Amino acid sequence: MASLRTQVIETVAALMTAAFGVLAALAWNAAINALITEYLDTGQGWIALMIYEVIVTIIAVIAIIMIARAAAKTKAADMLVEAKIKK
Repeated sequence: MASLRTQVIETVAALMTAAFGVLAALAWNAAINALITEYLDTGQGWIALMIYEVIVTIIAVIAIIMIARAAAKTKAADMLVEAKIKK
């Protein structure tokens, strides 16, 4: 069974991953809305929003990878401790 520390880290990692996913989705939403508005001749600045969306998505992907790696390291360390305890 995983330790409380590992469970907390896994839960926080899942929540942070979901938050970055929402952030990327909101960035895409804004960019797509701006693009549609541009073609309907009712808005401006869609290129800036697309650039913003790409930057936010890249940051989100990097953050998600870092979070997942940290969670995996903690889980691996916890499994080693459990294996030593069982011996």
